[in-house]
Amino acid sequence: MTHDIVLAGVGGQGVLSIAAIIARAAMAEGLAVRQSEVHGMAQRGGAVSAHLRISDAPIRGDLIPSGGADLILSMEPVESLRYVSFLKPDGVIVTAAEPFVNIADYPDLGPIIKAIEGLARSRVVAAAELARKAGSIRAVNMVIVGAASAFIPIAPDRMERSIAELFGAKEASVVEVNLRAFAAGRASAAAGRAAGAE
Repeated sequence: MTHDIVLAGVGGQGVLSIAAIIARAAMAEGLAVRQSEVHGMAQRGGAVSAHLRISDAPIRGDLIPSGGADLILSMEPVESLRYVSFLKPDGVIVTAAEPFVNIADYPDLGPIIKAIEGLARSRVVAAAELARKAGSIRAVNMVIVGAASAFIPIAPDRMERSIAELFGAKEASVVEVNLRAFAAGRASAAAGRAAGAE
């Protein structure tokens, strides 16, 4: 088993935190993990991406080839489409619905969402709303991790433990909010699957 994930977003959205949570959970299950460095602008607001490879066998390289990704996990809709050429024919895109408008000529969101939903398998998640309901708008990235977890071959409780470990140095309420956000995202993905959104 090999599972390749392209993570995409904008500086400041927590792409590195997402990668760390998934990687930590995979290693706890005894899987091999390779991650590329984050590519893109280091500053807040610049586009960033990373490759995360998970396998039950040794992994030779850090980078995912074009057409080789099982999952594109994106914090932003335009960024998800930027990497669609990496997706396998049966791969899935999971993205936040809300745009991060960091350029003056940001494209009209309607056609972007329509293009994503027109792919064979996708989830467009109202991540900001779910994060607010979980207790903090800052937990948007945990909502997306939760939604994506439905398509990652790692037990959900391992992912939850990884989230608790990552945020463990903070107040207990921060851990609780992030776990609620994860659960809300996972439920959102399940609801989409039940409705035939694949």
